[in-house]
Amino acid sequence: MADSDPIDFIKAFDDPAAAARYADGPRRFVPGLGAVHRMTALLLGEAAPADARVLVLGAGGGLELKALVEAHPGWSFVGVDPAGEMLRAAERLLGPQMARVELVQGYIDDAPDGPFDAATCLLTLHFLPAAERERTVRQIHRRLRPGAPFVAMHGSFPQGRARDRWLDRYAAFAIASGVEQEQALGARAAVAANVAMLDPAEDEAILRAGGFGAVELFYAAFTWRGWVAHA
Repeated sequence: MADSDPIDFIKAFDDPAAAARYADGPRRFVPGLGAVHRMTALLLGEAAPADARVLVLGAGGGLELKALVEAHPGWSFVGVDPAGEMLRAAERLLGPQMARVELVQGYIDDAPDGPFDAATCLLTLHFLPAAERERTVRQIHRRLRPGAPFVAMHGSFPQGRARDRWLDRYAAFAIASGVEQEQALGARAAVAANVAMLDPAEDEAILRAGGFGAVELFYAAFTWRGWVAHA
């Protein structure tokens, strides 16, 4: 593949070897990912009932599903992801906990109509250009009960002249977390060339344009941001 060729991220995630390695990777690139999962469970629990049905968009790998299943034993889940290998990785990770989880291969339009009592979309929306990101957020909103909580977390950092500095920090954190330098710099190059990163203010505006109110920032760490909002 030439340096200028765009990366097909769905194909990359659908690689069996990549899916098998996935559980370890995000923790080395995302500061405090385990804490993000715990905070997500707490934030959803503020407004979702004890028997909530929860939509998890970008569920491949199963990391947040596992955290939510363990935190809320009365909840059931629908996890949606376009990469079949990642969904199989989620099945392996969840094991017997799959009894409370339905997995759907596809995108937001393939998700059931709901209504759901809560939703999450972690480490996913940054793969979508701005217009498709807003459409996806709007489709999540359409599937939620009034007042239902939604947690989104993904890459989001200052753009313009500051962009390269933040990309350098993204790679530096990964290297400091044990990622080989060549791999971290390759990930930096892939993000710079292929991922539709936005400024945090633009990301928050997309949540509001998608129909959500009471949008609150709950997580900010280097090149990552997380928000909780309500339908």
